[in-house]
Amino acid sequence: MRLTELWERLEQSFGSAYVRSFAADHSFTELGGRTIDEAITKGVETATIWRAVVAAYPDRVPSRLR
Repeated sequence: MRLTELWERLEQSFGSAYVRSFAADHSFTELGGRTIDEAITKGVETATIWRAVVAAYPDRVPSRLR
């Protein structure tokens, strides 16, 4: 998954007004306690980041994006 696709999926799931704050502030256990922004900076695969988001927020992610 490309980085642009990750951001598109995040925006579709959490809204464009909230997604940047969400990516900077929310830590994920599945990402070693990192935020999305930190995981991207550390080189974590975008598909791994997306799977962590889906696991943490299954009700927010549309089924077509899982």
